[in-house]
Amino acid sequence: MELNYKLHRVRELADNDEDFIASLAEAFLEEVPEDAERLKNAVAEKNYQEAYQAAHKMKPTVDLFELGVLDKLIEVQDWGKFTKTEEDVTTQLEIVLTAVEKASAEIKSDFKL
Repeated sequence: MELNYKLHRVRELADNDEDFIASLAEAFLEEVPEDAERLKNAVAEKNYQEAYQAAHKMKPTVDLFELGVLDKLIEVQDWGKFTKTEEDVTTQLEIVLTAVEKASAEIKSDFKL
C-alpha cells in the first residue's frame, strides 16, 4: 500500500474522513488515467495546446497523491504551453504515464475499486 502514491496530503485534506478519502481515490481513477491518455495522444500529435491543457488539469491531483513526477509533468505542460517545437518530451511523458499507471493499479487494489 502506498508504494506508487502517498495519502499523507489526501488524509490531511480529508481530515482523515475515510469516506472522503475513498471518494478522492475514485475521482483519481475516473480522471487521471483519462487525462493521461489525452496527454499521450496530444504529445504524439504535437497538439501543444491540448498537451498543455491535459497536463495542467492533471497537476493538482498528481501533486495531491504525491506520485513523484510533478516536475516531469510540468516539463510536458510547459512544452505545450510555450510550443517548444525544438524539444522532445517523450521521456518525461513516459515517466508520467508509468507513474499514473502504477498508482492507478495500486489505488484500485488498495481501495477495492
